[in-house]
Amino acid sequence: MSLAEWSLAVGALLVTMVLAGSLLGRLPLSSAMVYLALGAVLGPWATNVLTPDPFQYAGVLEAVAELALLISLFAVGLQLGVPLRDRRWRLPLRLAFVSMGTMVAMIAAIGVWLLDLPLGAAVLLGAILAPTDPVLAAGVRSDPGTRPDRLGFSLAGEGGLNDGAAFPFVMLGLGLLGLHDLGTGLVRWWSIDLLWATFGGAAIGGTLGAATGRLVVYLRSRHDEAVGLDEFLSLGLVGMAYGIAQLSLASGFLAVFAAGLALQRVRERPRAQTRPLPAAVNSDGHSYETLATHSHHASATMLDSVQGFNEQLEKLAELALVLVLGAMLAYAELPAAWWFIPLVLMVLRPLSVLPATLGERLTAPQFAMIAWFGIRGIGSLFYLLLALRLGLDGQLAVTVVSLTLWTVAASIVVHGITAQPLMRQYLGWRRRRTPRSLKE
Repeated sequence: MSLAEWSLAVGALLVTMVLAGSLLGRLPLSSAMVYLALGAVLGPWATNVLTPDPFQYAGVLEAVAELALLISLFAVGLQLGVPLRDRRWRLPLRLAFVSMGTMVAMIAAIGVWLLDLPLGAAVLLGAILAPTDPVLAAGVRSDPGTRPDRLGFSLAGEGGLNDGAAFPFVMLGLGLLGLHDLGTGLVRWWSIDLLWATFGGAAIGGTLGAATGRLVVYLRSRHDEAVGLDEFLSLGLVGMAYGIAQLSLASGFLAVFAAGLALQRVRERPRAQTRPLPAAVNSDGHSYETLATHSHHASATMLDSVQGFNEQLEKLAELALVLVLGAMLAYAELPAAWWFIPLVLMVLRPLSVLPATLGERLTAPQFAMIAWFGIRGIGSLFYLLLALRLGLDGQLAVTVVSLTLWTVAASIVVHGITAQPLMRQYLGWRRRRTPRSLKE
C-alpha cells in the first residue's frame, strides 16, 4: 500500500472508532475485540494488508509491543493513588508475585508432563502466559483516587507489577534452553535477573519519578518556569526511567510503573500566607498557566495534564497492538492441544489466585471476579517476541507461538464479552452492601 492508501485506511479507522464509540459502550463488546477482528481482516487471512510474521520480524514487533507496554504501565501507575504503606497494596503485591509464580509453576508442569516440552520451554511458556494485562483491563480498572474499589485496584496493581515480575522467569526459561547466561549455580539469575531487576527497577523508577515531579512543581510554583509541555514530561520520564533501568540491568517495566506511582504522589508545596484559588465563577475557569504556577494547584495540574495525554497514548497503543495481534494469528497454527487454552483461563488462573488471597478476607464476588479476570495480552506478546529474537526457533518456537497467540486472543474475546455484564452485577452487589463494607 502507498502512503496515501495507508493514510486513508488509518484515518477512516480512527474516525469510525470515534463515531461508533457510544454504540460499542452499549454492546457486550470491548474495543479490543473489535481491533482483534479488524486485525484478522487486515492480515493474511483476508486482505493481506498487515503481514506481521513473528518469526521474520520479531525484533521490530518486539519494539512496538514494548513501547505500548511502557505507555500502559506508566498510565496505570498514574492512576493508583493509594499510599504505598496502605494495607490495600498487600493483595496486588501477592497477586503479582505469589499468584504469578504459582501460574508459572503450573503451566511449566503441564508443559513437561502433558505437552512433552523440555523444561526450559515449559518454564518459558509459563512465564510468557503468567502476567496479566494492564492495557486490556479497562473494563475492570480501578478508579483514580485514594479510596478506589478493592477489586479494580487489585487487578490494576497486579497488571502493573507482574509484567516486570515475569522477567526473571522468562530469563530462567531462556537460560535452561541455552539462550541466556544464568551463571554458575544460577548465581547470575537470582542475583541480577531476579533480585536486582525487581528491587533495582522499582527503586530507580520511584526515585526518578519523585525527583522529577518535585523539581517541576518547585520550578513552576516558585519561579514560574518549566510551564507547559506536559506531554514531553510524560514521554521523557518514561524514557529516562526505562533507559536508566535497562542500562543498569534492572527491570525497565517496574521502573516505568514505579515512576508513574511516584509522580502521582508528588504533593503541593503551598507558599506561606497563600490560599487556594476560589472556584471559577464562569464557564472559562482558571487558565492552565494560572493553575500550573499556583503553589496550591501546581502538582494537581501537572498530574491531570500528564494523565490526559498518557490515556490517549494508551488507547492508540491498544489499537496498534491488538490490530497486529489479530493479523499475527494467521502465522500461528491451531494448537493440537486445544484444551490448554480453557485450562489456563478457567482452571489455572483461579487456582493461582488461591494462595495469593489466603487471609485477605475477600467476599465470594470479589474472589470470583479476581479469579476470572486474569486477562492475557500485551505483556505475553512482548515476552513471546523477545524469546523469538533471542533465538527460540524450530518446532519449539511454533508450539510456543501458537499456544501464546491463541490464548491471548481467546482471553480478549471471553473477557471482553463478560466484562460489562459481570461488572454490572458486581456494582449492583456493591450498592447493596452496608456503608462500612463499601469502604474496604
